[in-house]
Amino acid sequence: MSLNNGSSPVVHRVSFIEKDALSIPQLKVLQADGTVYDDAVLPNIDQELARKIYDTCVYVRVLDERMIAAQRQGRVSFYMTCIGEEAAVIGSAAALDDKDVILAQYREHAAIRYRGFSTEQFMNQLFSNAKDLGKGRQMPIHYGSAELHYQTISSPLGTQIPQATGVAYSQKMAKSELATICYFGEGAASEGDFHAGLNMAAVLKVPAIFFCRNNGYAISTPTEEQFAGDGIASRGVGYGIRTIRVDGNDMLAVLAATQQARAFAVENNQPVLIEAMSYRLGAHSTSDDPSGYRSKEEEAKWREHDPVARFKLWLLNKGWITEEESEAMYDKYREEVLAQLKVSEKVPAPDLEEIIEDVYDSPTPDLQLQLQELKAHIKKYPQHYPKTAKGVS
Repeated sequence: MSLNNGSSPVVHRVSFIEKDALSIPQLKVLQADGTVYDDAVLPNIDQELARKIYDTCVYVRVLDERMIAAQRQGRVSFYMTCIGEEAAVIGSAAALDDKDVILAQYREHAAIRYRGFSTEQFMNQLFSNAKDLGKGRQMPIHYGSAELHYQTISSPLGTQIPQATGVAYSQKMAKSELATICYFGEGAASEGDFHAGLNMAAVLKVPAIFFCRNNGYAISTPTEEQFAGDGIASRGVGYGIRTIRVDGNDMLAVLAATQQARAFAVENNQPVLIEAMSYRLGAHSTSDDPSGYRSKEEEAKWREHDPVARFKLWLLNKGWITEEESEAMYDKYREEVLAQLKVSEKVPAPDLEEIIEDVYDSPTPDLQLQLQELKAHIKKYPQHYPKTAKGVS
């Protein structure tokens, strides 16, 4: 068998392939003024879908606003926002079947909201209380819902990428005609899990959509200090994966790209890589101060490309929403989120005994010993565990 395999032209002089030899285009549909480019092809979208997308945008903006304030007030310990990346997350989530599996990184709470995660469920998770679906065992923003086919967030960076390949492989074996979408940032694409996951997906031919939110920074590290190649999209080509780069602030472009990516993945049992070029308008998290590594002028420039404002202009131009309806949405959700916050923060913490449940059929001696040590520690320092200490015996 020839190493060339008949797929490459043959040359007889040294000629290196340069970085710019492959120029990956960027899909754009919606302009900043809310009008569509003349030659653009619209995604499959009607008024009902458009309004649901916008409703999710408004909700997440309000949730982010309220929970940043709650963290600053000391009511929750940690939070991360989606601000500036709503089109990338919601536009892609809206293109999926409700039973497609979502594996998120940590900034995609808009996707689980799009599928119906309630305000009560958000608040219970953020406060890690007794009603939290995760039984209070996770950091805030580590959402998960089996009912909504949204796998629980994991703190270690990039671990969801090879896991997504495994999930998609199981879908292929079951002939389910479903797909898996895996979200991650361009910083996570520097992890070994990214390369292992994409290579396995390409070789095993699985219906996975790898969705990279290239928002310019891996916490404080700008893209030019992360890699020298042409973004993340070029890596998909290198692995033999169908690839597209899209304007991540363009709701219609993201929706169109993901609709077609899903159709291709399911029909052909092959993966697709989408790179959405966007910008994180907020801090990396409530533990981060972006003024230390980027300028206010840079942030202001990107605010001119606000994805929610652009999509809203398109809706107004279509006559599918009014300014009054938009304001009513904001008012409704501000009231709803604040009211539920006040309720959920008063719900007691989970029973401490639950911390070793759901691991083994019966807790092992080691787990039981660790639980007793934890109880002793809480009894010794009750002031550090105000919600838990009362129930410790």
